[in-house]
Amino acid sequence: MTARAPSSAMSPPPPARFAAYDRQTWKEIAHLLANLPLGVAGFVYVVVALAAGGGLAVTVVGLPLLAAALLGARQIGKAERARARGLLGLRIDEPSPMPKQRDHGFFSWLWSSLKDPVGWRTMLYSFMRLPWGVVTFAITLTGLFVLWPVLPYIVRGLTNADRLMVRGLLSPSDELERRIVELESDRGTVVDTAAADLRRIERDLHDGAQARLVALAMGLGLAKEKLLEGQADDTVAAMVDEAHGEVKLALQELRDLARGIHPAVLTDRGLDAALSSVASRCTVPVKVTADLPTRPAAAIEGIAYFTVSELLQNISKHSGARSASVDVWRADQRLLIQVWDDGRGGANLDGGTGMAGLADRLGAVDGLFVIESPVGGPTTITAELPWRDRDRDHSARG
Repeated sequence: MTARAPSSAMSPPPPARFAAYDRQTWKEIAHLLANLPLGVAGFVYVVVALAAGGGLAVTVVGLPLLAAALLGARQIGKAERARARGLLGLRIDEPSPMPKQRDHGFFSWLWSSLKDPVGWRTMLYSFMRLPWGVVTFAITLTGLFVLWPVLPYIVRGLTNADRLMVRGLLSPSDELERRIVELESDRGTVVDTAAADLRRIERDLHDGAQARLVALAMGLGLAKEKLLEGQADDTVAAMVDEAHGEVKLALQELRDLARGIHPAVLTDRGLDAALSSVASRCTVPVKVTADLPTRPAAAIEGIAYFTVSELLQNISKHSGARSASVDVWRADQRLLIQVWDDGRGGANLDGGTGMAGLADRLGAVDGLFVIESPVGGPTTITAELPWRDRDRDHSARG
C-alpha cells in the first residue's frame, strides 16, 4: 500500500500576491488610498470657506475670512506637493510667494489675497479631490483583493492622472502670470517714486533757485529805482554786486538740479565718466572701475548712476569711512554694481538712509539689492540690473 503524501505537499503554496510589487508601486497605492480621507478634508475646507466667506461678504468679516482661507489653501497646496514628491516622485517647484505690499495696510493685504491665483487654483484642486478620491480609493482597495495581478498597471494609470492634476493646478503659474502679479505690485512703487521725485524737484525749485531769483528781482528793482533817482553811489554798486552773486548761486543750483534729473555727462560720455564725476564730489576718496565694453540702455544706465550717486552720498554722510570704491561690470545679461567702504558698517534697509527706496527701485525693474554691512564694517553693497543693449533700445523706440 502506497503511503499518501500530506496534502500540503500535493497542493502548491498560495501565490505571493504582492511579491511582484516594487517599492514605487506600494508608494503609489498608498497615495491612492490616502486620496479619499484627504479629499474629504479638502472638500470640507473649501465648502466651509466659500460658504462662510461668500455668505458673510456683505459684512465686515466675510471677505477677510475668504482671504484667510485662500492663504490657508496655499499651505494645503504645499502639503500636496510634498505628498506628490514623496509618493509619486513628482518634482513640482513652489509657486511665487505673495507679492510684498508697499503700504502694509489691511486693505492692501485683503485685495492681494483675494486675487491670489495660487490660492484659487488650490481651492479648485481641493474641491475636485473628493470625487476623484472616492474613485481611486474604491478601485485600489478592490484591486488589492480581486485584481491584484493587474493592479500595478491600474495604479500606474490612476497615479498618472494624479500627476497631471498636480501639475495642472499646483505647479507654479506660467511666467507671464507671475510677471503680471509682480508688475502690478511694482507699478505702484514706480508711481510713488516718480511722485516723490517730482515733489523733490518742486521743493528744490521753490526753496532754492526760485527764492534766489525772487530776491534777485527785488534787489535789481531797488537798484533801478536808485539809478532813476540819480543815486548812483556805492550803495547801488553794492546792490548790483550782491545781485550778481545771487545770479551765480541761482545758476549753480539750477545746474545741480538739472544734474539731479539727468546729468549731461551721463548722456554724452556714459556711465564710467558720470560715476567718476559723482565720485569726485564725495567727501571720501573713491576709486571707480568700470568694465563695460558697450553702453546699456539709457534707462538702465540712469538707474545705475542714481543708485551709485545715492550710495556715495550715504558714505559721505553716515559711514565715517576713509576710502571707498565703485566697481561696475557686465556679467552675461546683467549689469552688476558693487560699492564698498571701510566705514563703521551697520547699514540696513531700515536705517533711514534711503536703502529701502533703492531696493524698491531696483526691484521694480527686476533687479537685486544686497547689503553686507556688519557692525564695525566694512560695508559692501551689490546691485544687479538687467542688461539691455542701447542700440536695441533705440531701435525699439524708433
